[in-house]
Amino acid sequence: MPAVIPADSVGLVTPQTVHVDTPLTLECKRVLPAYDLVYETYGVLNDVRDNAVLICHALSGHHHAAGYHSMDDSKPGWWDECIGPGKVIDTNKFFVVALNNLGGCHGSTGPASINPENGHNWGPDFPLVTVKDWVQVQARLADHLDIEQWAAVVGGSLGGMQVLQWSVDYPERLRNAVVIASAPKLSAQNIAFNEVARQSILTDPDFYGGRFYQHDTYPRRGLILARMVGHITYLSDEAMKQKFGRDLRSGQFMYGFDVEFQVESYLRHQGETFSRNFDANTYLLMTKALDYFDPAREYDNDLAKTLARAKCRFLVVSFTTDWRFSPERSREIVNALIHEGKDVCYAEIDAPQGHDSFLLSIPRYVDVFGSYMKHIKVGNTHAS
Repeated sequence: MPAVIPADSVGLVTPQTVHVDTPLTLECKRVLPAYDLVYETYGVLNDVRDNAVLICHALSGHHHAAGYHSMDDSKPGWWDECIGPGKVIDTNKFFVVALNNLGGCHGSTGPASINPENGHNWGPDFPLVTVKDWVQVQARLADHLDIEQWAAVVGGSLGGMQVLQWSVDYPERLRNAVVIASAPKLSAQNIAFNEVARQSILTDPDFYGGRFYQHDTYPRRGLILARMVGHITYLSDEAMKQKFGRDLRSGQFMYGFDVEFQVESYLRHQGETFSRNFDANTYLLMTKALDYFDPAREYDNDLAKTLARAKCRFLVVSFTTDWRFSPERSREIVNALIHEGKDVCYAEIDAPQGHDSFLLSIPRYVDVFGSYMKHIKVGNTHAS
């Protein structure tokens, strides 16, 4: 727990919930009659309401992006490195909104929520949602907050895909798009990794076809394996070498199949922790949203034609050792934007940490990201 909350923290924050009764038609053609969205805000919305920044989370992310929920918290929000007074996303300047996407498992309506039609958890009956659906819901949240236009929409990985979708679907409603460690669509290899993770869950005997809630259990083994696969792809070979090498826990071979290497211990710990805190059906849903993402599909499979709709400025950032979303994928976005004469800045950061780099306070990354955010013009910061 924080003995004293750091001066550059947004401090203690309280999640908020908005209930939406307006029916939502999804890309899969199903309709949600109503839903809840959980979100947090940091900073103050100014008089002219032009300083709002939307944070789009990645696969396992949620609304708690910065600060602490209580003095008992062992750690702050997942992007506390970048959000706060004087930080990259400066809450002295910006009004920051972070939400838990529809289908999530941290308060927003999702598979673990109760289906009002039968009084049971939605489970596998919850509709598959897409990045396009999430952006539609986020636009509704902006309406609820009376935010006509975002100063910036920001996200890494799956969050960066949401940023791209925003620039295409609502070009008038954002002035800046920050796309970090992302891609215009998944490669076949990435889809394959997601399928291995899904199969580990779907074949777990405690999954019960997604209705494990009624059996008072959960697919622990499947979630552990899914998270282990994910962590292997989020880190680079160099990051694993620096973090673990071939270090043995006991200093000698035990000639068995229990944990011997430190990297094995790390993966099992990460998997176990994740399995206790994340819903299996949500994991399946999120990976499918990743697989389906391809905004160019609606525009003759032409990425340049797709991004021609955008009217905002762009910052695109990649990391040299990110092999899950390699720099080549970011350059596809940049080249399409340049082809259409868009205002785009691109930075390829030399960092050994792999895909997870976007979550870390890497000096060069912070400098580039921070410089871009400082140049975003907003009105005064008095309360509206």
